[in-house]
Amino acid sequence: MAPDRDTLVASYNAKNTPLNRQKPSRLSTESIQRTISDISFELSKEVDDVVDQLKLTPISEIEDAKCECCGMSEECTPEYIAQVREKFLGKLICGLCSEAVKEEMEKSGGKIEEALSEHTKDCVRFNRFGRTNPVLFQAAAMKEMLKKSARLDGSRAKSLSPRDHKRGYGNVNKGGLARSSSCIPSITRELNDRDREVPN
Repeated sequence: MAPDRDTLVASYNAKNTPLNRQKPSRLSTESIQRTISDISFELSKEVDDVVDQLKLTPISEIEDAKCECCGMSEECTPEYIAQVREKFLGKLICGLCSEAVKEEMEKSGGKIEEALSEHTKDCVRFNRFGRTNPVLFQAAAMKEMLKKSARLDGSRAKSLSPRDHKRGYGNVNKGGLARSSSCIPSITRELNDRDREVPN
């Protein structure tokens, strides 16, 4: 037979009387600090174990290496220097120059000797002339660009002045650029006419 309602309520009240109830124990500050200390000690032992397992190889000596093309210095390991010398025919060149040499190789059909000598020649020329006279170097570079474009496009004509056309030099209709006369006299004339019209 199932217990009746009165029996259930009486048994519940007997368990929860104030005498039978226990207060939860309070954690003291001292015990919390001891627990934190134990945990941190265990973690530090684990970290030390991991560091011992991951012993890194010592870094080899770093040398100050100077690029044989542009003269820039950078810090390199002896292993890296050996790799660069092996790749570029015994020459030590910086990362920027190596990229320039790679581009020169694409232009010269993959010949590293030609690309390296061409880039070295450009660097020597820049160091001798470009750093001391940057404006003249820029003008010389523009001159080179024009020479290259004239070689590539042989049909390009020089500009002709109106005097050359009157004298019979060249043919302006062949695509050359003809210079016009100066516009300064007409502007001056216009300004003078305006001054006359304005009353004082």
